[in-house]
Amino acid sequence: MNKKAYALLEHYMCSCMEDSAHDKEHIYRVLYNALEIAGTEENVNYDILIAACLLHDIGRKEQYENPALCHARIGGEKAYCFLTENGFAPEYARQVEQCIRTHRYRRDEQPQSLEAKILFDADKLDVAGAIGMARTLIYKGAVAEPLYSVSADGIVLNGENDAKPSFFQEYKYKLEKLYDRFYTRRATELAKERQQNAVDFYNALYRETSMSYQYGRNELEKQLE
Repeated sequence: MNKKAYALLEHYMCSCMEDSAHDKEHIYRVLYNALEIAGTEENVNYDILIAACLLHDIGRKEQYENPALCHARIGGEKAYCFLTENGFAPEYARQVEQCIRTHRYRRDEQPQSLEAKILFDADKLDVAGAIGMARTLIYKGAVAEPLYSVSADGIVLNGENDAKPSFFQEYKYKLEKLYDRFYTRRATELAKERQQNAVDFYNALYRETSMSYQYGRNELEKQLE
């Protein structure tokens, strides 16, 4: 990919990014992750991979405004239109679209091409480890969801079987389980290197909140006698 084409795609990407948890720096991290992974694979089409990385989250605004929409599908459609309208070959645009459509963490549409698998892995790496925890906290704050839920008897719930969304619920439902779901060897290695940071953070946060409630509620009852 030449610098002119890169600049065109980068400018369009920047014009679409409004979500603080999915900002342009997230895009760059995913791109850099993808390039590291691609360096350990053979026969990677870098033109497809770079474009797909740059444009993979351009449908976020539409999903934020209407949660019923899928940002991966919307983003793929937008990418295809943008690329073909700017002189890129339809077949190239279609392959980029397919990478974007399948990058989301779900089971109904899996990545097929090598470039799609690398994008998927690179994007999931940015949800792993400490940075994944930080991004999730930012997102939960943006949509006004709490750190945790509390049971009727005043116990801080660990998120395991929570019905209501929270940071702890997201950790147990998604973040804790993503480390064995990568397609490429290098991404799996990088994720494992980051995993303990996430585990330690969750355990510390749960321990601190639980102890605060346990001690504080007991003391409050004494004061109210």
